[in-house]
Amino acid sequence: MTRKKLLTVLRVAIAVVTLAAVVYAVARNWSDVSVHLDKISLPTFAWSTLAAAIGTWLTMLGWRTILRDLGSDLHLAPASGVYFVGQLGKYLPGSLWSVLVQADIAANLKVPRRRTAVTGLLALGFALLTGFLVGLPAASFLLNGSSGGFDWWLLLALPLLVVLCVPRLLNALIAWGLRLLRRPPLEHDLSTGAVLRAVATFIGVWLFFGVHTLLLARAVADGAGHDNLTVAAVTGYALSVSLGMLTIVLPAGLGAREGLLTLILSTAMPTPAAAAVAIMSRFIVTIVDVLVALGGWLYAKSHHLVSARREAVSHEEDLTV
Repeated sequence: MTRKKLLTVLRVAIAVVTLAAVVYAVARNWSDVSVHLDKISLPTFAWSTLAAAIGTWLTMLGWRTILRDLGSDLHLAPASGVYFVGQLGKYLPGSLWSVLVQADIAANLKVPRRRTAVTGLLALGFALLTGFLVGLPAASFLLNGSSGGFDWWLLLALPLLVVLCVPRLLNALIAWGLRLLRRPPLEHDLSTGAVLRAVATFIGVWLFFGVHTLLLARAVADGAGHDNLTVAAVTGYALSVSLGMLTIVLPAGLGAREGLLTLILSTAMPTPAAAAVAIMSRFIVTIVDVLVALGGWLYAKSHHLVSARREAVSHEEDLTV
């Protein structure tokens, strides 16, 4: 068996075991979990959904910032159509479906496929790195079961900040990656302003999703949460989703994200309550993803961006990732 096949088998095995463990834990404690779900009132559900919707909208703005800086300035409506329809690809096992779909749709807007693909990969990279940055405080909850060691974990933010805030280094990494893939370089480097705007936007993404989680956690804890519940909820979502993004076999980190978020929140609230928050969070985020994708699809369909027959694009615009 080759090394590549062995790694694939290991990833699948880890993904299956993780998903099975989460399903078993929820099923075993469903009677306790369902009680906590009933504590989420309609206003709390609505505000939490609004926070998740703002976070989702900001992800598109971050992606659009990168695409515009690379040479394609799409207005909000077509950018939403391209991005949100493509985002449904994350619910398929694998790591590049969203990028491929976005590149395919954007080609009908005369955006080079390679440019859209690089933008999608960069957006994923920014989301992952900023997620780890915002989620660093939750690492101590996950590993130590408390907030102890928080100051030590802050040191891990330094290399992330260097990569995110030094465009020259980031551009060097992009160029190296393209050379490794034997692909042509970008027409020009990312500008400092675009990098900083994208980083700020994606940090905002995680903070809004953190608020989304905190609203649910406070409602479910019903006074039983610890003093560190706010930190665990706001930073725990970012860390759990970021780690879930690495489990590319699982669609949208299904199971892994919920398991990690439950573990983090359970340090500040009862475990069944933490599981209820993770389950409701997944439900809300999925509903938001479907609704914005529907809106994006309606726009793309009305403007013939997802039609069966497409105009040909030039040879250099072919997707090469």
